[in-house]
Amino acid sequence: MSDGPIGVAIGTTVSIVFLSVVCGGLYGCPQYNVYEQKMSGEAELAKAESTRRTKVLEAQAVVDSAQKLADAEVIRAGGVAQANKIIGDSLKGNESYLRYLWIDKLDASKGQVVYVPTEAGLPILEAGKRP
Repeated sequence: MSDGPIGVAIGTTVSIVFLSVVCGGLYGCPQYNVYEQKMSGEAELAKAESTRRTKVLEAQAVVDSAQKLADAEVIRAGGVAQANKIIGDSLKGNESYLRYLWIDKLDASKGQVVYVPTEAGLPILEAGKRP
């Protein structure tokens, strides 16, 4: 470069620009670090909130599933109770049919031990051992 006034002006300008860049960097680095930490914290917070919402939704799904299973069990039990009532009502006053079923089961159970209830409702366990 030349040593004239233009060369000095250019050198001074370059020095000022260089000094400005260095000062700006010295000022900007801590500011950028603060900004970066702020953004990192916000990202972690957003991730934690998303995870929490996901867990809450999963727990709600478990509760809903359990409620539906309980409702289905109540409906099934109602059906069983209704079927038992129908069967019980059809057997009332039908002693001869019940006796027939009992005799039929005795016939089908040849070679098996059958316990017959007595008047007290207690079975005769084994009056005598078979040979």
